[in-house]
Amino acid sequence: MPLSAEELIAILQNRWGVSYHLQFHRRAGRLYFQVMWGYLEQQSFPLDANEYQLNIEQVAEQLNGLGLAEQVREWLLNTRDKPRLGKALSFPLADQGRMSEFLL
Repeated sequence: MPLSAEELIAILQNRWGVSYHLQFHRRAGRLYFQVMWGYLEQQSFPLDANEYQLNIEQVAEQLNGLGLAEQVREWLLNTRDKPRLGKALSFPLADQGRMSEFLL
């Protein structure tokens, strides 16, 4: 089942009480999905609500396009960790044959 931006935000808020920033990160030829320590409700957060929503929509679209929505959903719902200042949560994404599009 595809992930929506609304579902991603709801998972973040239900798990940790805030809307954490989500991003992809490439390291050593691998692609990771990251939950960053910065969040929308933080006064110093660099995005406004509209920019944040657009970013989460883009992340959801990319996860769905890679066929990784269910893996990420399960990880977000079950991880025992929590982002802390200076430490993002990183989930290594399994190569579904399309990672090379992201690793250029």
